[in-house]
Amino acid sequence: MSAPDPTGRQGTANPTVDPDQLEIVPGTARQSVEGWVPILASEEETREALEQAFDYRGDVTITCKDGTKVEGYLFDRVTAPDLASSFVRMLPKDSNQRVKISYADMAALTFSGRDPAAGKSWDAWVSKYWAKKAAGEGDLSIQPETRE
Repeated sequence: MSAPDPTGRQGTANPTVDPDQLEIVPGTARQSVEGWVPILASEEETREALEQAFDYRGDVTITCKDGTKVEGYLFDRVTAPDLASSFVRMLPKDSNQRVKISYADMAALTFSGRDPAAGKSWDAWVSKYWAKKAAGEGDLSIQPETRE
């Protein structure tokens, strides 16, 4: 009795396939939405854009149908069956007041702020770690540094 062929083909082993490469699954590239201005033409497009805005770590700018603009961090959203009952809550950039905006009142959305978590923060941390280790610092840890 022979072992099963991992390629699914009976009796045709491929000697050029590296078994280690079969174990590697390509990752997904993170989509950058910084600077994006989504089209809010339909209810579905509005809901999808606001879900992405909720997950975004930078500031967004919402332009309301009455012409007012609110720029800040979108920290909460409540979805309901209709746009008039759905809303987002934001911390405006220039105020400590929390602002509530209905989906139905929105004319435009812009991902206006820089995403502070985008980029190569892990690579930067690893570089700092190895530089400190090479310099002989003895109290190295994988714990994040405290902010003062």
